[in-house]
Amino acid sequence: MTSHPEYHLFLDDTGSRDPDHELPEQRKDSMDCFGLGGFLIKQEDLHELKARHVAFCAEHGITYPLHSHKIRGGRGDFGWLKNPEKARIFFPELDAFILSLPVVGIAAVIDRPGYVLRYREKYNERLWLMCKTAYSILIERAAKFADSQGRTLRVFFEESGKHEDRDLIAYARALKAGGMPFAGEGAAAYGSLPPEEFRRIVMGEPKRRTKEASMLQVADLMLYPMAKGGYDPSYKPYVDLMKAGKLIDAHLPLEDRPNLGIKYSCFK
Repeated sequence: MTSHPEYHLFLDDTGSRDPDHELPEQRKDSMDCFGLGGFLIKQEDLHELKARHVAFCAEHGITYPLHSHKIRGGRGDFGWLKNPEKARIFFPELDAFILSLPVVGIAAVIDRPGYVLRYREKYNERLWLMCKTAYSILIERAAKFADSQGRTLRVFFEESGKHEDRDLIAYARALKAGGMPFAGEGAAAYGSLPPEEFRRIVMGEPKRRTKEASMLQVADLMLYPMAKGGYDPSYKPYVDLMKAGKLIDAHLPLEDRPNLGIKYSCFK
């Protein structure tokens, strides 16, 4: 039996998974969300991504992980980016690096205030953590895209804690055992995958990786622009990714994007 070629999905998260989480301070970017996502890449293109990552880091003398939050704020290892001259050189080259990669960005982003407003009364004390919702939607859309390209899907995620990692693996098992968790709530209109399709398309269980993995660093760098795009579609890094065909929405007809593309849930 010949195995199908694979798409690999590398995913990271942004924001708290807790619907009741309160921001410790007003964020400058006005975002209050939980996002899960990163990118899809053909298995045979992994070597190119790793080689480009090594070359980029070597060119800039970077011996530590690329981290979106630290880069944007010039924090920690990236404190040198507070030097305007260094930042002026670095950021365009970082953008060029990301836009050169053979990847397809995909994410599920949930606006926290909108989520609580929509589901608090309905579910009361059983309000799901947003991670389950985001993971289920993300994997279903990634699986549909991979299948449309004649490929199966393998999932990798950045480890974030024993309980969080265990929950994510449990969500993956649940999809293969019972399908989407919100089937029945108008799910038929979205063509939800049944459990046997998850078992056919998604290979094995999600595998943990650390931030040392170049793929997870790229996932982190791509997730923020996708999340920010839900609040500000004119955000330049998001616009640039879309124009370069590096987001799943760029590969879909306009009418299919709401059901198959990047998911923005509970936004106004």
